[in-house]
Amino acid sequence: MRFMILVKATPQSEAGAMPEEQLIAAMAEYHEQLVKAGVLLDASGLQPSSKGWRIRYAGGQRSVIDGPFAESKELIAGYTMVQVRSRDEALEWTRRFPAPHGDLANAEIEVRQLFELDDFGPSEAVERFRELGVVGQR
Repeated sequence: MRFMILVKATPQSEAGAMPEEQLIAAMAEYHEQLVKAGVLLDASGLQPSSKGWRIRYAGGQRSVIDGPFAESKELIAGYTMVQVRSRDEALEWTRRFPAPHGDLANAEIEVRQLFELDDFGPSEAVERFRELGVVGQR
């Protein structure tokens, strides 16, 4: 089972402020534990939304919307992806996740399970994804 731990953005992260050394050290320690346990798939911080864009789909048309985007609390500042045996194991790992913006700052992380190709019914399209070997593989 794969889970993504989503770190919510703050006005500071959206302004491009880098985390303090103490927080980077705590994150390094946590992710090192994930590696030693063999469950870490990927992890990274994201640049502010001012460096990104969105594609809006409406009425059969696509349009590009450049960042920055409002409501930093709805944006993602970073993520960690793990592969574990159960939801309970994922919950235990996320309980240990360092406070993402420092111990005294209000913050929130969100955890979401990823779909696996086996979650979808058999179809030609699913088999095409399976042949790519990059989506929903264990």
